[in-house]
Amino acid sequence: LTINAIMLKTKLFSCAVVALLASATARPQGDPAATTPIAIIKYENPGVNYDGSYKWNYETANEIVAQEEGFVQNFGQGEDKEIQTAVGSYSYTAPDGVRITVTYRADENGFVAQGDHLPTPPPVPAAIQRALDFIAKMAQVSQNSAKR
Repeated sequence: LTINAIMLKTKLFSCAVVALLASATARPQGDPAATTPIAIIKYENPGVNYDGSYKWNYETANEIVAQEEGFVQNFGQGEDKEIQTAVGSYSYTAPDGVRITVTYRADENGFVAQGDHLPTPPPVPAAIQRALDFIAKMAQVSQNSAKR
């Protein structure tokens, strides 16, 4: 064999190995059952009403449930005083079997979600609470004396 023939065989072998590795890594990963579509049991979405309100809800075969209602709030005259408000909830079963439910409201105060699984802030230490109470009391005393 000539050197060119050996180099050609080496290149072809290298290309075959690379193609084999590429096809092995390109195959679907994980459990094929996990990619099976989940049936939608219930779906209602009549659309947006003339006044900007809407309502939708759905439920899936794996017990995901969601619903939301939206409406326009007007805080004065003119469109620049209007905001869209959405109120809703969703629930699902976590991998550990616990049922998770989240309720939420999105309005002029932003998005606020509530749920038993969500973290909560620690209690305010007693010394800090006393200081906050004192500051509030002094502000009230100052305000009352300014009115006299």
